[in-house]
Amino acid sequence: MGVDSMTLPALLVSFAQAVLVGAAAPLLVGLIRLVKARLQGRRGASPLQPYRDLRKLLAKEVVVSETTSWIFRATPFLLAAIMLVIAGGIPLLVTRPAFGFTGNIVLVMYLLLLATFFLALAGLDAGSAFGGMGASREVVVAALAEPTVILAIFSLALHAGTTNLGGIVERLAAERLLALHPGHLLAFVAFFVVMVAETGRLPVDNPATHLELTMIHEAMVLEYSGRYLALVEWAGGMKLFLFLALLANLFIPWGVPATGASPAILLAIAALAVKLVALAALVGVLESMVAKLRLFRVPELLSGSFVLALLSVASFFFLR
Repeated sequence: MGVDSMTLPALLVSFAQAVLVGAAAPLLVGLIRLVKARLQGRRGASPLQPYRDLRKLLAKEVVVSETTSWIFRATPFLLAAIMLVIAGGIPLLVTRPAFGFTGNIVLVMYLLLLATFFLALAGLDAGSAFGGMGASREVVVAALAEPTVILAIFSLALHAGTTNLGGIVERLAAERLLALHPGHLLAFVAFFVVMVAETGRLPVDNPATHLELTMIHEAMVLEYSGRYLALVEWAGGMKLFLFLALLANLFIPWGVPATGASPAILLAIAALAVKLVALAALVGVLESMVAKLRLFRVPELLSGSFVLALLSVASFFFLR
């Protein structure tokens, strides 16, 4: 079955979005590390260091526990596939990519929860005490974070009249004053807090430590090695990229064209790069200023973000 000329450009854009996320995710991680290092008075590694780390991991031997099942081996591939599917469907370079049906916020959250579910299963599958500890903590964080994301995006959907992320971007870009609406600002803060929790950043988790009593994400992947660990780390970088890109395009929706024309795509890449660099710098500054919260304080932080998201929804009805 052929693809008509109207569909082919959209398919190419969706493919380009997936390639962009996969290729640039390690660079984004390296940029955040560089910002943190400079703020802490260190020279820091090159932003390209994550690429070198992935290359070394791909060349290393894989060691797998005898107690593991197919879940442990399949999870790294599943995580990477889910992130690439989401990348091809959400509004990154255009508002309506070919796989725009996957840009519905409910489907996006289900896919992210599916990735969390399998990662938690993989942590349990190895039979490690640390893996089980990290899996239980990750599930608690996800249970508290996902409703906040739904509410924050639902607040924007009320203004846009649709739950499709592309439709939300189009409406907010057409009415730029909505970006200054109090509910919009509250939703941004709530979504930012959830991004920090979902991607394992400070103050919820510390991606740079392997201290057993504080690990969440690192505890689940402690048994991975070689190419499996490379895929898990790559998927984690893509998840961070996707959350920051959603923050950039949903709450600062300028520079996202509706069509896939070449000049418009180049402008969209430039606009996305500027917004991502700014958000990455913000994450780096935040992580340099705050310490990791005690585990029992994390629910308080996420509950606060939920209240902010709830207020953003309420503001739609009271502050029109």
